[in-house]
Amino acid sequence: QVQLVESGGGLVQTGGSLRLSCAASGRTFSSYAMGWFRQAPGKEREFVAAINWAGGATYYASSVKGRFTIYKDNAKNTVYLKMNSLKPEDTAVYYCAADLWGSGAIVGYEYDYWGQGTQVTVSS
Repeated sequence: QVQLVESGGGLVQTGGSLRLSCAASGRTFSSYAMGWFRQAPGKEREFVAAINWAGGATYYASSVKGRFTIYKDNAKNTVYLKMNSLKPEDTAVYYCAADLWGSGAIVGYEYDYWGQGTQVTVSS
């Protein structure tokens, strides 16, 4: 069993930055691919970014590519999502997810464990 806890969300103005963290416990973090997804009110959950278990490959939604960066720190059992140049359309609850030996899937059903989410609000 893996427990995931997100943090770092908040209210920021357009053009600002935030860094989300997702701390994992319970199993060997280095064996997990990690993903970030988000869900805005009234919308379906969507893929944001993913990193494979080895940390050597990253994937991004086209809407965030060039603005967001995902990276893992295996020593801290934490995955991060650095978000720059934030826009109002980035407003959502952001969830991290873990996939054992995963390649960095962009679909949610590939992931075995999910966090509770952290709210990100970007004001215009």
